[in-house]
Amino acid sequence: MNIFYKIYCRVYQFFCKVAIPFLPYRTPKLLADNDDLAKTLSDRGAQCVLIVTDKVIHELGICSQLEKALSAANIKYVVYDGTVANPTTQNVAEAVETYRQNKCEALVAIGGGSAMDCAKAVGAQLVRPEKTLAQMKGLMKVRKKLPLLIAVPTTAGTGSETTVAAVITDSETRHKYAINDFSLIPEYALLDSSLTLGLPQGVTAATGMDALTHAVEAYIGKSTTRETRKNAVWATKLIFDNLLAAYNDGSDGVARGEMLYASYLAGLAFTKSYVGYVHAIAHALGGKYNVAHGLANAVILPHVLKRYGKAAHKKLWKLGVSVGLFDKTLSKAEGAAIFVQQIERLNSAMNIKTTLDCIVKEDIPALAKTAESEANPLYPVPKLFDTKQLAEIIAEVGDVH
Repeated sequence: MNIFYKIYCRVYQFFCKVAIPFLPYRTPKLLADNDDLAKTLSDRGAQCVLIVTDKVIHELGICSQLEKALSAANIKYVVYDGTVANPTTQNVAEAVETYRQNKCEALVAIGGGSAMDCAKAVGAQLVRPEKTLAQMKGLMKVRKKLPLLIAVPTTAGTGSETTVAAVITDSETRHKYAINDFSLIPEYALLDSSLTLGLPQGVTAATGMDALTHAVEAYIGKSTTRETRKNAVWATKLIFDNLLAAYNDGSDGVARGEMLYASYLAGLAFTKSYVGYVHAIAHALGGKYNVAHGLANAVILPHVLKRYGKAAHKKLWKLGVSVGLFDKTLSKAEGAAIFVQQIERLNSAMNIKTTLDCIVKEDIPALAKTAESEANPLYPVPKLFDTKQLAEIIAEVGDVH
C-alpha cells in the first residue's frame, strides 16, 4: 500500500476516534417482554405498526406472542415477511409500500440481522423518500429521525439491535453496501431468549461466530475506548463459555440467554469501535455469492487474524488473558496463537469448514476491490491491507490456487 495512503487512512481513523465522545451514539432501552413492547408503542401513540420479518419466522409462529400483545393493546399491525438473507433493495421497497398503504406509524423488526437491517432501511427510505438507498450509502446520509423502531432479535449474533448500520444488497447488481447513521440505532430492543430456543445448529453456530467476530474485531482495532473494550471482553467470555452449549442443546435457555446478551454487548462494542477486514471480505462474498454473513465471518476470522501477525499479537494476548484462556506467563505470540486456535476449535466443534467452496478464482480481484473500498480508510484495523493482500486472503479462504 502506498505510504501516503496509509498515512491518510490512519489520520482519518484517528479523527474518527477523537470524535467518538462527541457523536450521538445511544444505547437502545431494553424492554422486559412483549407486553412492555406493546405498552411502549401505545405510550408513543402508535395505532398501527409494521412488523418486518422473514417467512420462516412468520410461518413458525415466532411472531404470534408479539401479535397477541399488540392486539390486546388495541394496536393494529401488518406483517411484511418477504425479507431474505442479505436483504435487498426490492425487500425494502416492498416493505415501504406496505407501511404506507396501511398508514403505519412504527416499525418492529423481529428476526436476525437481515430483518433488522431491512427495517432500518425502510425507516431511512420513509424519512428520505427523495433519495435512493444507494445515495444513502456510507456515513451520515440519512440525518433524519426515523419512525419509532423496536428490534426483537431471534438469533444471538448480529447485534443489529445496537448498531448504526443497515447492510443492503442491490437487487440488480448484487452489490452489497452499508448505510451508516446514528438515526438507524433502534430506540428499544427486546432480548427474549425463548425466541432463540430450538434454532437449527447451523444458525446457532454461524450467528454465534458472527457475535464473536464483532467482539474480536472491535477489541483489536485502534479506535477502542474503555467502554468498548469492557463490552468486547464480556461478550467474548460469554461466547466462549456458552456457544457450544447452545449449539449442542437447542433447549438450553441459560446458554441461549447468555448468547443473546453477548451479541448485544458485542454490538455495543463494534458500533463505536468498528470492525475490520473480516467483515469487509464477508460483505463482498455475501453480495456476490449470497453467503450467510455469520458463516462467512466464522470461516474468514482465523485467516485474517493470522495475517495481521505481530500487529495483533498484543491485543489478542490481552483478550485471551482477560477471558481466561491462558495466564500472563505466555508470550504475546504464544497467546495470540492459542486465541486463534480456540476459534478454530470452536468452528470445528460446530462443523464449520476452514474454507468456502463458492469462491471463483476469476472473481477474486473484484471481490478484493470491493472489500478494500469498504474497509479503507474507515476501519481502524491493526494492520492495513491493500487489494493485492486482500486478494491473497480471499484466495486462501476459498482454497483457490
